[in-house]
Amino acid sequence: MKIYRLLTEDDTSAFCHKVSEALSKGWVLHGDPVMSFDAARGVMRCGQAVTKEIDAAYSPDMKLGAQ
Repeated sequence: MKIYRLLTEDDTSAFCHKVSEALSKGWVLHGDPVMSFDAARGVMRCGQAVTKEIDAAYSPDMKLGAQ
């Protein structure tokens, strides 16, 4: 089964590290990254969707980042 996550973070190296960590754990990029300005905080935010094939059945209780 394929699971999906949307990784988000401020536009800093922390975002790149978050995506790199997911890739190192077998997640695959899904689509293009996105950026948006958070006017309330005055910062740019980044997002990247990732997917991963797993052998377990889906449950809404599963912690996706732990897969």
